[in-house]
Amino acid sequence: MTQKIVEANGISINCEDRGPEDGTPILFVNGYTSTMMSWPEELMEGLRAEGFLVIRYDNRDVGKSEKFSGLPKAADVVAAVREGKKPDMPYTLADMAADGIGVLDALGIDRAHIMGISMGGMIVQRMAIHHPERLISVTSIMSSTGNPDLPQASEAAMKALQEQPASEDRETVIRHRMKGRRVYQSPAYPKTEEDLYAFVAREYDHMYYPEGGVRQYAAIMGDGSRVAALNKVRLPFLVIHGDADPLVRPEGGADTAKSVPGAKHVVIEGMGHDLPAELCPRYVELIATHARAAERKAAAE
Repeated sequence: MTQKIVEANGISINCEDRGPEDGTPILFVNGYTSTMMSWPEELMEGLRAEGFLVIRYDNRDVGKSEKFSGLPKAADVVAAVREGKKPDMPYTLADMAADGIGVLDALGIDRAHIMGISMGGMIVQRMAIHHPERLISVTSIMSSTGNPDLPQASEAAMKALQEQPASEDRETVIRHRMKGRRVYQSPAYPKTEEDLYAFVAREYDHMYYPEGGVRQYAAIMGDGSRVAALNKVRLPFLVIHGDADPLVRPEGGADTAKSVPGAKHVVIEGMGHDLPAELCPRYVELIATHARAAERKAAAE
């Protein structure tokens, strides 16, 4: 279980794997500005204990993966999408999806289960659209389709996500991010101050790089609606969403499930826009059951 830098999709990606070498791989894809350190140990260890080879990695522009340049304006990107033009931005969600497939290539893995949260859910949707032959099953958690007709994030949640700290001092950043996460955390499963501090500090200490968030946000806004493309996906697809998510509203999960033929949709009461430790046993059960059913289906074909 050692982090390593691999060449994936022509760039450097920091990744780690854990679990039995002969276990079926499951690739974890992070959300907006999050690093690979954001995944709960209870989730990773739970799936490892179920016999899966668990793989996590830093998306481009965060953590210890390759950084980019250029600071696109979100308003310009959105305007271009609305006008049917190609936005001017450093990279797309499709590029980020290709990164994850590149990690599988670098590790010598032909096919894998994939799961993503928030922006990571959008990325795994792109993997399903562009690289279906590399996937066994897909799990999209607290994510959406890019459908512009869906309800938007609450004003408080969006402010918490985008507002910058007063300085880049470690303690200032940690306290600022703790305050923001309190806005969109799961109301039924709030973290203690100690646990939340440790979570945010772990992310900061892995690498603090706020500039990457500007480009990742542009990639999200520039992707437009994936609904039509998702209609053509023919993979075992699980959608998990909380009924108390103020950042990516529950309608986003419903639209994802509606858009993919045969998708299973699970709504979890009291879950916001995070992965509480208390819910990890349920996530493990849902994902493992979904993955094994997909493996049986693939073996029968």
